[in-house]
Amino acid sequence: MATMRWSDRPSLFKPLEELERLRKEMDRLFETVMGRRAWPISGRVFPPVNITEDKDAYYIRAELPGVKADDIELSVEKDTVILGGERKAEEIQDVTYHRREREMGKFRRAIRLPGAFDPDKVEARFKNGILTITLPKSEEAKPRQITVKAE
Repeated sequence: MATMRWSDRPSLFKPLEELERLRKEMDRLFETVMGRRAWPISGRVFPPVNITEDKDAYYIRAELPGVKADDIELSVEKDTVILGGERKAEEIQDVTYHRREREMGKFRRAIRLPGAFDPDKVEARFKNGILTITLPKSEEAKPRQITVKAE
């Protein structure tokens, strides 16, 4: 039978603290058994993006720190942008990592847009680790002003 200190006992009045303690213990067990790299550390999708639009175009801004422009692949299929590439590992010799949170390797993400765009006019620029993709809306997707005639 395991002995618990009084302070380690679950409190009836603090169920959330007990759940958090249990979650931390499960994380520790999975790290021990399966290793740290068994699943994404943060659970986030890479690369993170912001998608905006104005009356003329859609804009996708993707954060790609540590990725070179030559390592980015970009294509369009119907209403979807396919963003892929590779963030290559740094070649550091004779070091011991105490924590390694930066994910390395290949990535691929399909981003579906809410409307039609002109695939022949898509532009992409990469500056300071930010990829900006401009997707001009097709004529049928652009809003039209209709003049109301008084009678």
